[in-house]
Amino acid sequence: MPLFPAVDPIPLPAPIWLLKLLHIVTLALHFVAVEMLLGGLLLAVLLSLFRSSPASMVTARALARRLTMVMTFVINLAVPPLLFAQVLYGRALYTSSVLIGLYWISIICLLMLAYWLLYRFTARLEAGRSAWWVGLSAWVLAGCIARLLSTNMTLMLRPEVWRDMYSASAAGAYLPTGDPTLTPRWLLMMAGGLFIGGLWLVYLAGRSTFTADEKRFVAGLGGKVAAGFGIVYLAAGLWAASVQPAVVKVGLATHPLYKFAGFAGYGWMALVLVAVLVGAIAGFGKVSSAWLAWSAVLLAVLTEIAFTVYRDGVRDLTLLSKGYDVWDRAVETNWWVVGLFLVLFVAGLGVIGWLVSVVARARKVMEAA
Repeated sequence: MPLFPAVDPIPLPAPIWLLKLLHIVTLALHFVAVEMLLGGLLLAVLLSLFRSSPASMVTARALARRLTMVMTFVINLAVPPLLFAQVLYGRALYTSSVLIGLYWISIICLLMLAYWLLYRFTARLEAGRSAWWVGLSAWVLAGCIARLLSTNMTLMLRPEVWRDMYSASAAGAYLPTGDPTLTPRWLLMMAGGLFIGGLWLVYLAGRSTFTADEKRFVAGLGGKVAAGFGIVYLAAGLWAASVQPAVVKVGLATHPLYKFAGFAGYGWMALVLVAVLVGAIAGFGKVSSAWLAWSAVLLAVLTEIAFTVYRDGVRDLTLLSKGYDVWDRAVETNWWVVGLFLVLFVAGLGVIGWLVSVVARARKVMEAA
């Protein structure tokens, strides 16, 4: 009996390579926003809890003011890659989503609660009240959501356990066990949050709204966090790669199509090491400059792109070893429709970039007031 449901007879509306490219680009942008949220929120919580200096509270408030906006991008940038994943991997992803349906649906409630807590965290900080426990609650919820997402993304690669899970609960009330890759993948995302969060602080240190002392504090803290947790992030990535099945490791090294994903893994390691160096310069030298700020932004984006390409190769090779070939689909392309979509897609990215710039300018005014 086949492990996967039958292929949908309706052909795909665009070339598979284009759908995968769009999936990788949008997912990488989503990951950048997720990591900013996870890392920025925990840093704001710790700064507001320990209050080591006046600059620590200034930094905590500066992060908190931006977190609700970051959450907006986390949510909106999650939609496109999820839709592309459903098109490409629907037979696996729909099945795993149903098998943990109770938890999968609960993500909506957890997300709304976390979003509300972010607003309360920011409001309490602005009012000078104790807020660390509110922010910590939001961070724990965000971590739980990340765990559930990692669970689903690994379960879709394990069709051999689907039947037993459905027999145990048709209501989707049980989570899978026995997957050696789940915890490393989840910890990789959580460690990446502090790594990207540190780079975010390096970028913020270059803003003109901070005083010279505040800039040195923000640059020093962000650089040290980025450098320290860059090493942790690298170690977590090596752990996650080491527990992949042998067939995946061999495929990343020898498969004609997925060698590039293997190279992307090495590129990810190189980019993390460069980011650690940038973080060390900013952190231990307490340097805040435009070139460091924009280097941090560029490295954060490129690191997540390289990570996403590698992750995509791991997923495809794992599914291929179990009989699911993502490239084996009928395609009927209407290039006029595809062209219109791409124009709107590029325009949408432009609008997002413009909105980010508007928010950045607005924050300057608020912080200077």
